[in-house]
Amino acid sequence: MELVGSPLTATHAHPRSTPNKFLPAISTMASSYKNRFPYYPLPQTFSLPWMPRSYYKTAAINPTLAPFSKCDEGITPGKTLPFVCNRTDLFTRYTPEDWYKSNMTNYKESETSRQNAERLRDDTCRMIQDKHQQTMKTQGESTKNLGVRVNDIGFWKSELCHELDEMIKETSALTDVKKRLERALAETEAPLQVARECLLHREKRMGIDLVHDEVEKQLFREVDIIKSCQERMQQHLDKAKAQLMSNRGAQHDLERDLANKQAAHRIDDKCHHLRNTSDGISYYRGVERVDATITVPETWAKFTDTNIFRSQNDRAASAKLRDNIETLLAVTADEMWSQFNTVNIAFTNRISETADAKSKIQTHLAKTLQEIFQLEMNIAAIRKAIRDKGPPLKVAQTRLDERTRRPNMELCRDPPQLRLVNEVYELDETIQNLQQRLRDAEDTLQTLVRAKSVLEHDLAVKANSLFIDQEKCMGMRKTFPSTPRLVGYV
Repeated sequence: MELVGSPLTATHAHPRSTPNKFLPAISTMASSYKNRFPYYPLPQTFSLPWMPRSYYKTAAINPTLAPFSKCDEGITPGKTLPFVCNRTDLFTRYTPEDWYKSNMTNYKESETSRQNAERLRDDTCRMIQDKHQQTMKTQGESTKNLGVRVNDIGFWKSELCHELDEMIKETSALTDVKKRLERALAETEAPLQVARECLLHREKRMGIDLVHDEVEKQLFREVDIIKSCQERMQQHLDKAKAQLMSNRGAQHDLERDLANKQAAHRIDDKCHHLRNTSDGISYYRGVERVDATITVPETWAKFTDTNIFRSQNDRAASAKLRDNIETLLAVTADEMWSQFNTVNIAFTNRISETADAKSKIQTHLAKTLQEIFQLEMNIAAIRKAIRDKGPPLKVAQTRLDERTRRPNMELCRDPPQLRLVNEVYELDETIQNLQQRLRDAEDTLQTLVRAKSVLEHDLAVKANSLFIDQEKCMGMRKTFPSTPRLVGYV
């Protein structure tokens, strides 16, 4: 019972639920009266004027006052004060028999509660001991099963580690041969690129020099030989890549299986060594209802055995493929070297023919340029003569224009007028003749310029062809990959 607050707000004043008893039951246990009944605080007018000092509950029946006197009618209950003469009538309501009866009832209820509690305690102790023994037995069996499981995982871990080491060695050997094949295949790209660039550069030859000569035929043959070697290399390279993928797939399965085994071994070993006093244990509500398993012991062991068997088959196929690649590399190197020398000889002969043609064109071009220079000097003299006739023509036309302003009868067709008219006609005819001669000279100059252009173009064609064959093509073909490079050792 709480003894907190004043009598007006004390939380120990609760009404009884049993109507046939005069006094409430007496109990010293807090659990017998807390939170069992709703709280109904007493009105301030009927509160007791004293503070209870014991652990008893107050009576559920509120005391009532004696009938009011007539003189007190009209006074509110909150303002009415008890009189000393009324204290006997107010608080003396029960007989001694009622008091003794109430005590005996409380004693019997207390004794019954104690007996029930004692039986409950005995049953609880026995149950605790039985469950403790059962718990220890179950935990021991689980620990034993975990130990067996840890040993099984350790055995398969050792098998996986051995096969994984062998697969890693074979994969490494096949990777080295594949790298040699890739280097050899990459080395063929340079000669093939050179041959293709030679054909591409020779396509840039102009005009009549675009001939299907012996050089072009040998270049096409060289491209075909290199591409044939590349196709065979690529086929074996694809096989090597596929085999490596298969090896790595098997290796990945082994590594994943081994990693899972290691994780499971670590987890089960940790679980095997867990005790009731270990750190890190906790409650995980509902975890026993979660079934995350996907295998049984038989399928679990067969899964690992299948991974090991697959790895062994892949290792045997990988060793056979390595021998085939070694033979291929030696054959392709000899074929490409032979064709390379044949193309170089054809280039040398073609360069000599082009150089002779270029020398002859240069001789004719020099003579044409000299004639063009002289004709341009003549054209310049004609243009100067035409410009020199401009001022005399202006003077004659100005004189005629001024004489048109003479007044009346002064506008006479006299000899000066006639001479000025003839002078203008003569100058116009002279200028027209000079302009005709200028046009003839310019036409001749255009013919020479066209001839020069043809010669220059032909010279540029020969120079371009010579530059392509001698500088670009032969410049790229000065070196060729050595035999060790063609077999992938460098």
